[in-house]
Amino acid sequence: MSKQKKIGIAGVGNYILADEGFGVHVVHYLEKHYDFPENVDLQDVGTAGIYMAPFLEECDLVFIVDVVDMEGEPGSFHYFGLDDVKAGNFQLRMSPHQLGLLEILEVSKLRGAMPGEIEFYTVIPKVLEEGIELSEILEKRKVEVAEMLLDRLTELGINYTKKQ
Repeated sequence: MSKQKKIGIAGVGNYILADEGFGVHVVHYLEKHYDFPENVDLQDVGTAGIYMAPFLEECDLVFIVDVVDMEGEPGSFHYFGLDDVKAGNFQLRMSPHQLGLLEILEVSKLRGAMPGEIEFYTVIPKVLEEGIELSEILEKRKVEVAEMLLDRLTELGINYTKKQ
């Protein structure tokens, strides 16, 4: 019997800095509205940095949901693969004290426990000031990105159910 792939969905960000908490909001939305099988692990990793390593190391495929620091229209969606991150095509680290994902992955690699695949679902933030509410544009994007993740799970043959 083949082992079922473990899929992680990681919501990254600082929940108390408005749009910076986008990834956390997406994970909370998914947890509130859907039930997932045991092999799908949703995590609000916040700004946990290196503490995220065990979660990443347990998964075969990880979806990272976060904001991205790049030029463009606030609220615009951007998908990246791990090769894009390694090539330096974008910066996931929004705050200077945050340990970058590449550094965390290097630690995982040294431990022989890198996830097989990582996909990044990101948006450009509009508001990065104190507050727990998303800006209007990112509030709309929250559901859209959640639906993209659900579609991706369906492509992978993962069955989930909508809560009543």
